[in-house]
Amino acid sequence: MRGRWDSHYMSMLVSLIVLWQTRSKADSNSTRTFKDITTFTKILDSLLDGYDNRLRPGLGDRVTEVKTDIYVTSFGPVSDTDMEYTVDVFFRQSWKDERLKFHGPMNILPLNNLMASKIWTPDTFFHNGKKSVAHNMTMPNKLLRIMEDGTLLYTMRLTVQAECPMHLEDFPMDSHSCPLKFGSYAYTKTEVTYIWTRNASQSVDVAADGSRLNQYDLVGQTVGKETIKSSTGEYTVMTAQFHLKRKIGYFVIQTYLPCIMTVILSQVSFWLNRESVPARTVFGVTTVLTMTTLSISARNSLPKVAYATAMDWFIAVCYAFVFSALIEFATVNYFTKRGWAWDGKSVVDDKKKEASVMKKNNAYAVAVANYAPNITKDSTLPTISKCALSDPSKTTGNTKPEQNKKTFNSVSKIDRISRIMFPVLFGSFNLVYWATYLNREPVIKDLDPSK
Repeated sequence: MRGRWDSHYMSMLVSLIVLWQTRSKADSNSTRTFKDITTFTKILDSLLDGYDNRLRPGLGDRVTEVKTDIYVTSFGPVSDTDMEYTVDVFFRQSWKDERLKFHGPMNILPLNNLMASKIWTPDTFFHNGKKSVAHNMTMPNKLLRIMEDGTLLYTMRLTVQAECPMHLEDFPMDSHSCPLKFGSYAYTKTEVTYIWTRNASQSVDVAADGSRLNQYDLVGQTVGKETIKSSTGEYTVMTAQFHLKRKIGYFVIQTYLPCIMTVILSQVSFWLNRESVPARTVFGVTTVLTMTTLSISARNSLPKVAYATAMDWFIAVCYAFVFSALIEFATVNYFTKRGWAWDGKSVVDDKKKEASVMKKNNAYAVAVANYAPNITKDSTLPTISKCALSDPSKTTGNTKPEQNKKTFNSVSKIDRISRIMFPVLFGSFNLVYWATYLNREPVIKDLDPSK
């Protein structure tokens, strides 16, 4: 029994020792954590002690160099009528401030926007931005990191609505380069300058699922740097170009195919009888009105530019074909009316002649019937009666072929020529048009194709 009590006592003693060691370790970790927090607080307080955020780093000694890069999370939509586009980005800036050097248990201090408002930050703005929004839900979307050597990384999430100059001469087979320009608002290039953080192909990165474009393909992006002059000095401007190519499928369905079908429909009238005036008039007028409606609707989605686009030229040529078909029918109808007037006069004269001959024949027949008893005595009457009986058939036989020679439903020579000439010319125009515009590829220097 005594051995059992001894073993039980020893196990309890071991458990108490383990529990005491665990608690002492937790207390030490808590004490260390508290010491670290206290250390960080002291570091931040020491960094901000005597710090003047109104003065840029290196004032009077060197030019402040700001490294930038952009990560595009969402690109689009693009407005043709307003010539602008919308882009959602993570805008990153990095610079060195010797006043924020520190030594501590960590090499990097991860901070939020509260610290950013207490130190100097670049006064970057977008030159071609119409409207820019810094996201503040649920807190300002800003990130600040301070390295022990005084290098800072400052990131914010922005939605920028920027201008995109467009030249629509080749619309809808056109391509555009939409710029995003930014730089310092107050500091000239002798005070603050900008450079890209990485090489040109990686400084602007677009997310794989970042495209929000329905009518365009994002071909790629390029970056550049330029200097602009103003009355207050020379400023460094960073430029990111987003290269877009329009998708033509929507316009083929909405405009091109209806125009082609309307032109083909207008040429069907060439195969109708030239005396079918109502049918051919309906074809001509309907197709002309249809082309007018298509030309008006095609312009609604475009800005009111003073020059003609590629679609305008196509619609204009189709309109010319349709209107020419209507003029062709008017010409054919004009000559058809003249032919009918001449032929109708001839028919009336023939009928009058035939009626007079019939009257004479009837008179001879009556005379023969009245003087039948004397037919055998008079030798001339049989001849007269034979002539009377035989002449109507001869006269009738001679007049019928003349009537059969008149063909009032004959095909006009103008229609025969138009049946061949109009389709050939319209087909040739389409070959030249599509070969010209579809083979135009934009030449973009230093292009980095987006994935």
